[in-house]
This record gives sequence, C-alpha cells and structure tokens, in this order.
Amino acid sequence: MAALQKFCNLRTPISSFVRGISTSVPRFEIFKVQTPEEFNEKVRNSKDPVIVDFFATWCAPCRMLTPRIETVIGENAGKVKLAKVDIDEHTDLALDYEVASVPVLLAIRNGKVEQRLVGLQDTDKLRTWVQNVVGKTK
Repeated sequence: MAALQKFCNLRTPISSFVRGISTSVPRFEIFKVQTPEEFNEKVRNSKDPVIVDFFATWCAPCRMLTPRIETVIGENAGKVKLAKVDIDEHTDLALDYEVASVPVLLAIRNGKVEQRLVGLQDTDKLRTWVQNVVGKTK
C-alpha cells in the first residue's frame, strides 16, 4: 500500500478512501429456488408470507422488475421473503401455478396463493401490493 501511495503521490492514506457501506438488500430474504424440494420446504411450508417471482433470463421486463421487487422486499425486512423461480429451469412449478407469461408475482402463505400480480410494475405499486400481503393476517 505504501508503494501505491508513493506511486500516486498521495498524502492521505488510501484506507480513508475505502468505504465499507453496503447498499444491497440482505440476501437471507431473497433466494433462487434450486429444486422442487427446496420450493416445498421454503415456500409451501412457510408460515410467513413468501412472494414468488416467476421469471426468465431472456425476459427484459423480468430484468427490470428484479431490482424493484428486491428493494421493496428489503424495505420489509423480516416480514416477507422473495423466492425467485426461473421458468426455464422449473417448468413444472410454472405449470402448477398457471404461469402463462412472465414476470408473475405470487403471494403465498401457508401453501396457498393469496394474490397474483402479472407484468412489469412500478415501485410504488409493488410497495403497496407487498404492504397488503404483509399486512394481511390469516
């Protein structure tokens, strides 16, 4: 590090330029479903509400929706989780939940679909929708 400072002729230590602040959403609330068994364990058997995002890697609206829904999930830390399901990898799950187009968001609690949201949505609508899911008690 000293050599780098000498090379750059800096008077301030480089460590003062480094920031340790993370702006990402905690990943324990967001997970990509790898197997149908994991979906059963983490989504169908969950007592807490889970938002399931059915997406495809080739889908432009899906790529636009991802940061929006992840931000909203992060705002509701601990109250709701986000499960991401790639329809190309898990076609059977998509068929089970009648996903005909992507993106589709499902709110699932106690193994039952409570709400469905289809298509690209703005952040405000997502925030309201997730608040409704979180606030609903059964």
